[in-house]
Amino acid sequence: MKAGSTTVSAILLAAGEAKRMGKLKQLMPLGGTTILEQTIDNLLGSRVSEVIVVLGHKAEEIRGKIATRPIKIIVNPNYHQGMGTSIAAGLKLVDSGAQAVMLALGDQPFVDSPTINRLIEEFQNHDKGIAIPTYQGRRGHPLIFSIKYKAPLSRLKGDIGGREIIKKHPEDILEVAVDCEGIIIDIDAMPPVHLDT
Repeated sequence: MKAGSTTVSAILLAAGEAKRMGKLKQLMPLGGTTILEQTIDNLLGSRVSEVIVVLGHKAEEIRGKIATRPIKIIVNPNYHQGMGTSIAAGLKLVDSGAQAVMLALGDQPFVDSPTINRLIEEFQNHDKGIAIPTYQGRRGHPLIFSIKYKAPLSRLKGDIGGREIIKKHPEDILEVAVDCEGIIIDIDAMPPVHLDT
């Protein structure tokens, strides 16, 4: 995308069962809120034009915690089949005027709004169709895809997410260095004590 204002719809993937964590990760406490609520609020505080939350495992329990926020919610009945089905579900609700789609993970509450904004700004100031944040050379999330990738994104299978498209289009990738370790933090690997501080 060239300079100007790019309309970016965020799809927040929060349908998983958190098998590694062993409990409902989305609603685990984080400060005075929960992991998923903080992740949603970071997106709502950014320049994304809308936030679409894809639920699956224990969808109604989670919906009850987040439904008062200005978001769109869709339940993916096929979440057992992997992240690809959740991406496809979220794409159904993307605004027709969106120029790009951000794929964000429901368990990344430490990706703050300024980092999200930096990713959007860099994306709109370059002519690449895929933007990936990096921290100290390591790629992380969220990812931005030009709307031209909507069809291949909607056909993704299994749990590979956008990696298949990224692998096929290395020439169309913009890496954006950010000063936010949150883009690579794996909540599943963190000691529980960290989540309550």
